[in-house]
Amino acid sequence: MKSLVTGIAVVALLGAALTLQFWQPKHGGIGRQSAEAQTTPPVTERSKPQDTRPEVIHLWENGAPGFEGRKDVPEVAKDYWVRNVNNPSITVYLPPKEKATGAGVVIAPGGGFRLLVATEGDETARFLNSIGVAAFVLKYRLPNDHNSPYTMENVRQDAYRAMRLVRSRAKEWNIDPHRVGMMGFSVGGYVISLIAYAPGQGDPMAPDPVDRLNGRPDFQIQVSGDGDLPDRLPPDSPPAFLIVANDDETDSSQATLELLTKLRAAGVRVEAVFLAWGKHSFSMGGQTKLVTVKSWPQRIADWMKDSGYLTPRAAGGPVTSHKERP
Repeated sequence: MKSLVTGIAVVALLGAALTLQFWQPKHGGIGRQSAEAQTTPPVTERSKPQDTRPEVIHLWENGAPGFEGRKDVPEVAKDYWVRNVNNPSITVYLPPKEKATGAGVVIAPGGGFRLLVATEGDETARFLNSIGVAAFVLKYRLPNDHNSPYTMENVRQDAYRAMRLVRSRAKEWNIDPHRVGMMGFSVGGYVISLIAYAPGQGDPMAPDPVDRLNGRPDFQIQVSGDGDLPDRLPPDSPPAFLIVANDDETDSSQATLELLTKLRAAGVRVEAVFLAWGKHSFSMGGQTKLVTVKSWPQRIADWMKDSGYLTPRAAGGPVTSHKERP
């Protein structure tokens, strides 16, 4: 992990959590987000069971390119984790039609590229559904799994394909293809970094129409994230919501601060929450007595509301700027 940029400090005193919000005004410079933004109503229902089992859709009908012969090798699942992913997929969670906002989020669970933490997918998807957001839990291939034949390039391939697949079925799933973001836990943030800072343009000559679409997320949400960042981020990088605990026992707090610094330097809209406590795997906050950790998912709802992602876009209307306040 690269060294921190001088001049940025995170302080957590007496159990307080530090929240940083930045936007880039038209006239330049970085200012604090205005307090006049509408407050999102509190989310009162968490993880309500759905009536039907979510649909699982494999990213490629005939298996991952170059590994078609492994598509029928079974996954291994136990307790809270899944391993041995050979036929990558998305699991589709759609909100009730009367609640749907048209926004969508692809979720990349963590697990050190050795396994996938299944609860980070299911619990997060159900929360997003409760605020009207369609969710798609990505099972990506795992380079650090036992005897894995896969590389990080295969993970990048899975992430791009998931974004493109969701956009290709936007009409069917009642989502706006220009309001599809990506959310990652721990190394799920690394998965985001593989596709967030490149143009993501599809191949217009690809035989598969899905591969002709853009694969870069419109926004990003990183929870205790990590990633290999370029020295400079492009100014049109996806706007970001970042959250991490100061007492994280991995290097995620440092990685989050580095990402915050680089996004600010590029003039990209970013909101960052540094919790005083919470360690690394606080997930959606359901297993803690700490109030700031337990209630943190509401910050997602507030940020998405303030950013315009929960507001239907007029047909042909502009997409929220990466720099300007909505």
